[in-house]
Amino acid sequence: MKKAIFFSFFLLTLSSAFAQIGGNATYKFLDLPFSARTASLGGNLISVKDDDINLCAQNPSLLNAGMSNKLSLTYINYFSDINYGYTAYAKTIDKIGNFYAGMQFVEYGEFKRADETGTIDGTFRAADYCLSLGYSRELDSTFSLGAQLKTIYSNLESYWSIGNALDVGATYLDTKHGFTASAVIKNMGIQWRSYSESGNEPLPFEIQIGISKKLKHAPFRFSLIGTHLEKWDLTYEDPENPTQLVDPLTGDSIKQKKFQQFGDKVLRHVVIGVEFLLTKNFNIRFGVNCQRRKELKLEDRPGMVGFSFGFGFKISKFHFSYGFAKYHMAGASNHFTLACNLSEFYSKK
Repeated sequence: MKKAIFFSFFLLTLSSAFAQIGGNATYKFLDLPFSARTASLGGNLISVKDDDINLCAQNPSLLNAGMSNKLSLTYINYFSDINYGYTAYAKTIDKIGNFYAGMQFVEYGEFKRADETGTIDGTFRAADYCLSLGYSRELDSTFSLGAQLKTIYSNLESYWSIGNALDVGATYLDTKHGFTASAVIKNMGIQWRSYSESGNEPLPFEIQIGISKKLKHAPFRFSLIGTHLEKWDLTYEDPENPTQLVDPLTGDSIKQKKFQQFGDKVLRHVVIGVEFLLTKNFNIRFGVNCQRRKELKLEDRPGMVGFSFGFGFKISKFHFSYGFAKYHMAGASNHFTLACNLSEFYSKK
């Protein structure tokens, strides 16, 4: 047990040393929330271990026997003509472990093709795809480890790219106290073929940790996720609108409050989610993505940018979830997920 824990910690430490910190990466669609539940809880949920098969896409160590023979379908009405979706299936084999397969796609719609003079000479389409194969195994009643291999294909007009990425995760579960803690290393891999001859591009590498706590005497579960831990400072200085360091009227220097700067940098790593577990078959969800709010809100009209909400319920053999995420004053995304356990459709002999 101690060796397994140490090995997981070693992986986290080693990966952080080789983290990409430039801020630019290809295959960024892998960061999208691919289920309604995840979207409604701020866009990230890596530390809840239940029978929701959609959580495997976020953290493969959450894969467990309760997801066996479950099938999930998700559709997302994104911005403009962009649509994306996700489907997943899991199966547990006794004494071997838990297996999972998932497919993600993003369809960007139809574009007009034009030459250098602006003459329209047709149309083209663009799309991204990712096939994930995952495995997890519980070391004992509290610790589990998991990994998933992603094969990525992207096609943008006549340009195409292919690559592979690996996610590894570890989860600690304390059922008695309703506490879960997880750590995930995402998108370690390589781009085998780039879009052009300019060279391969880095993948959206990321390290995350998260904790969740279900209150013992109240129907609430709180989640706190730390994202992009491979890079401390996520702030961006707009060269067209730099921070003013001198008062234009008095000419005096404007002092930067160090505590305020520190708090701003911390919050950009934070995703908070709350689930109101009304009954076994119905719950309400709320979330806030602090980085999204910091970067996409308008200073004079912040509104609900960065906030999200949703709900989930079960009717007969089907689980339905809806998620709403506010990205900007100009728009929001709607997420719909339908899941079922195929075993409930036939009786075992």
